[in-house]
Amino acid sequence: MQRIIKNNEVLDETWHLLPKDFNIDEMTNCDDYIVPLQLWREHSRMLLARDGGLGVWLDADEEAEEIGEDANQFQVIALNFPAFTDGRNYSNARLLRDRYGFKGELRAIGDVLRDQLFYLRRCGFDAFALRADKDPYEALESLKDFSVTYQAATDEPLPLFRRR
Repeated sequence: MQRIIKNNEVLDETWHLLPKDFNIDEMTNCDDYIVPLQLWREHSRMLLARDGGLGVWLDADEEAEEIGEDANQFQVIALNFPAFTDGRNYSNARLLRDRYGFKGELRAIGDVLRDQLFYLRRCGFDAFALRADKDPYEALESLKDFSVTYQAATDEPLPLFRRR
């Protein structure tokens, strides 16, 4: 079972992250699923009628605006980082939190490494599914790498000079 970091704790994963080619007929009514954006677009009514938890995941080439005002219908929004060097979903995270007011779990998935966690949290992420070859307990320590931030961000709306 995969373990994730959520709200500064390492926990067992309880959600099923569905691939883009998932057959909707195989879905159960009670399990918690994080569905790809395309599946949400095609079957949103049926997905909302289920008893289980509902989340959606966006790939790096998909925009937060595509779920926009629907964001708070999801318990989890996962943003995929296909490569460590692909930072497009940092912007999507800021938009989901700051423009669309998303209050649920915002999870980083894909090629997520220790070095990114502090900055991902600054953009609004509160959960991290690390790459399978990485230790979540070691990565958890990276959230304490810096004690003071200069710039304003989702986690601290005031820059340092305004906090004095």
